Amino acid sequence: MTLDRRQFLKQMGAGVAGIGFLSLMPDTLLAAPFKANNLPRSTPELQGISSEATLRFVEAVEKEQLGLHSLMVVRHGQVVAEGWWAPYAPELKHTLFSLSKSFTSTAIGFAVAEGKLKVTDKVVSFFPEDKPAEVSPNLAAMRIKDLLTMTTGHETDTLRPLLQETSGGWARKFLSLPVEWEPGTHFVYNTGATYMLSAILQKVTGQTVLAYLTPRLFQPLGMEGADWENDPDGINTGGYGLRVRTEDIAKFGQLYLQKGKWNGKQVLPAAWVEEATAYQVPNAPSTTPAHDWNQGYGYQFWRSRHNSYRGDGAMGQYCLVLPEKDAVIAITSETHDMQAILNQVWDILLPGLKPAALPQNATAQKALKQKLATLTLLPPKTSISSPIASKVSGKTYKVQENPLYIDTVSFIFNKDKATVKFKDGEAVHQIVCGLNEWVKGETQLPGSPPSFVPMQRKLPMPKEKVAAFGTWTSPDTFVMTWSFNQTPHTDTVTCHFEDKAVRLVFTDSIARKAPERKSERPVLVGQMMG
Repeated sequence: MTLDRRQFLKQMGAGVAGIGFLSLMPDTLLAAPFKANNLPRSTPELQGISSEATLRFVEAVEKEQLGLHSLMVVRHGQVVAEGWWAPYAPELKHTLFSLSKSFTSTAIGFAVAEGKLKVTDKVVSFFPEDKPAEVSPNLAAMRIKDLLTMTTGHETDTLRPLLQETSGGWARKFLSLPVEWEPGTHFVYNTGATYMLSAILQKVTGQTVLAYLTPRLFQPLGMEGADWENDPDGINTGGYGLRVRTEDIAKFGQLYLQKGKWNGKQVLPAAWVEEATAYQVPNAPSTTPAHDWNQGYGYQFWRSRHNSYRGDGAMGQYCLVLPEKDAVIAITSETHDMQAILNQVWDILLPGLKPAALPQNATAQKALKQKLATLTLLPPKTSISSPIASKVSGKTYKVQENPLYIDTVSFIFNKDKATVKFKDGEAVHQIVCGLNEWVKGETQLPGSPPSFVPMQRKLPMPKEKVAAFGTWTSPDTFVMTWSFNQTPHTDTVTCHFEDKAVRLVFTDSIARKAPERKSERPVLVGQMMG
């Protein structure tokens, strides 16, 4: 993931970065000695929601090409609709981006309940060794509550300066930055503020946010295998970097909907749930036309229209809670228009939520079930065959100097798959593509999110799950789609074969969805050897 991608995500307004960008060994909730307790299942009509409305929602987001990866609708504590667009799947985690913030806020809620800190505590009090020699009045006045409500007093998001501190010391850097406004008076979406909540929690507990939440949140709710990105000092990044499964997002929302109760036990104090999800501060001028990003802000939760609230993350990661409808909607996606997804929820799903059970509609339920079971992001198939395939299969190409340090690339074409191997100075990286179908695997290939960095790799990159698809779009052009399906991202790799040369053009999915953004992926040019 490059710096320009971080900038783009920030402009999207909901967090940045992806697993492993800052730390090659993200903090991980290892396989725990408990079994995930899934939410109960029901039919839509039994829980007062129309199968026809749910189907219309799915069809609408597909028609508008809003890029959904998963959907789970929960009503009265029962899952009534769930689906994953292949190659995304129920067992796979998904990068949450800024939806991570709501989990960090929850950790602070536990710490407050345990008397480890108060929201009125001053931020500088936790970092005596890191505060500047001269503490400004505004910095001195900054409270944990100001971090929670994004009203620290900074003019702009503080994340960029923190990311530039590649050797660590993010808290010191945060405290050194000017605080232009009186804390509590000026809202600025500030991912650096959420990082400071994580750093404070680790100061007072001796644990990362992930480790601290494990016995308090993840284990009681049956969430397994979560991981969270770290800063260079081993502190969870807080404002982004958490990965959990779609059902875990739904469980998290259901916990808040139930005022902190789970299986009859008060897991999270109800008072914190009320406080964290309430309208704490305004986040836009009152003259701004109504939309879901100007309804006010709580403690790392957004207020939404229709008296709802949500945690959300860049490119469409949602945990939407509708208390008046006793419903939770969990969505993961890579969208170019986050508001458009919520508009479809309000326009189609919301009217379908009725106060009582509806008559069973077997025809509509069958149509919805079939649709949800066959969702796919599979690119268009082609029937083009290429005489070049047999000529280049098994051949190796010497690649010109490039920012990925790839030395050679080779191709093997079989009847139903294509294997592409990239060799650099450290290893051979292999991608197996199904011809007109997904093939799942893993890769450490430089160029895959999040390990694409135009610099020398000093440490082995972590393995990333990938599903790959390939097709001939012309006799001399082979196009691969690599879906890194625990992130929102895909790469399209177009291979142009010309005589004894090959040219590989990489395009990332963000650039495809935002044409105004120039892709800075590399172009690899190779000459056939031997």
